[in-house]
Amino acid sequence: METAFERIAKTLKGKPVKYNRFIKFSSHKIQPHDARSRKCIRCNRPEAHIGIHGLNYCRQCFREVAKDIGFRKYGKEA
Repeated sequence: METAFERIAKTLKGKPVKYNRFIKFSSHKIQPHDARSRKCIRCNRPEAHIGIHGLNYCRQCFREVAKDIGFRKYGKEA
């Protein structure tokens, strides 16, 4: 099932000027504060993002590489 955006884009394919204008103003632009703009640099996952101090890892990848990048585990189980 196609969306309204895809249906309109398909009808404007033969008219390049109108098609380009439609794409420019109607397509979704990813904003810098959008969750999809912040992704894990290792697995490209946008969920559970740890961006503090420029880490840019998801929590799963951070657990795997934490020792390699110099983090130590503190607490009872350490």
